[in-house]
Amino acid sequence: MEALRRVIENLGVTGFVRPSIGFTDILDILIVAYIIYKIIFWIKETRAWVLFKGILVILGLAAIATVLQLNTILWILSNTISVGIIAVIVVFQPELRKALEQLGKGKFFSYFMRTEEEDSQKASTRTVDEIIKAADKMGAAKTGALILVEQEVPLGDLERTGIPIDGAISSQLLINIFEHNTPLHDGAVIIRRNRVAAATCFLPLTDSNEVSMELGTRHRAAIGASEVSDAYVIVVSEETGSISVARGGVLYRDLTSEQLRAMLSQSNMVTKKKLSFWKGRQDK
Repeated sequence: MEALRRVIENLGVTGFVRPSIGFTDILDILIVAYIIYKIIFWIKETRAWVLFKGILVILGLAAIATVLQLNTILWILSNTISVGIIAVIVVFQPELRKALEQLGKGKFFSYFMRTEEEDSQKASTRTVDEIIKAADKMGAAKTGALILVEQEVPLGDLERTGIPIDGAISSQLLINIFEHNTPLHDGAVIIRRNRVAAATCFLPLTDSNEVSMELGTRHRAAIGASEVSDAYVIVVSEETGSISVARGGVLYRDLTSEQLRAMLSQSNMVTKKKLSFWKGRQDK
């Protein structure tokens, strides 16, 4: 032990010094982390997201090749990285030019500083407007419709029974889907995160004996879907053109545009607050 002590003293090591982290270091880390997060979020909204996932796969393969000492694979990866960087610049030249244009106009940082909550709020308000506009027009034309607005409970099982759409929501798209004699008019539309996720989805019919006999299959399917999920299910009657909403196994019938807006405004599309139901006419 004495010999070890002398060696340590000769090396000039008297103990371990804990690195000090100040406020500026923490601020620096937070700023860099925020910028990286915003860049990744921006990449996800463009075609570059697919490329980014591919790069992660390649990096994973490179790590595995390094651990297992697969020299041939490492040689191939190391010799293709330089070519890959040039290919990325060529393929995504429009996105890079757009980012540089925003930087020159002074809008680049304002673009990244937009909060996700603000964007989601605007999109949700627009979604409600488009749904109401479509419901009004289809009701006036007596076009039957069935629209599910997903909430906390995923509707993946119901979505798989239909045809994937993944389209930006608009009243024109909804009206066109439910137009008579079109391939997608039969079934329900599922709306998730302000996008039309799928169409022609089949819904379970309710088993309740308290449902009015005057209601048809479309309304019974709406009630059945609301019993197995927390979705807002909007129904437009093909016979009368009236608008109804099924929620929690309860059917709210003959709603006006303002009443429909009041109910949809309580969904988690628009607010994360606790839901409170609009008190209006309802039938089991």
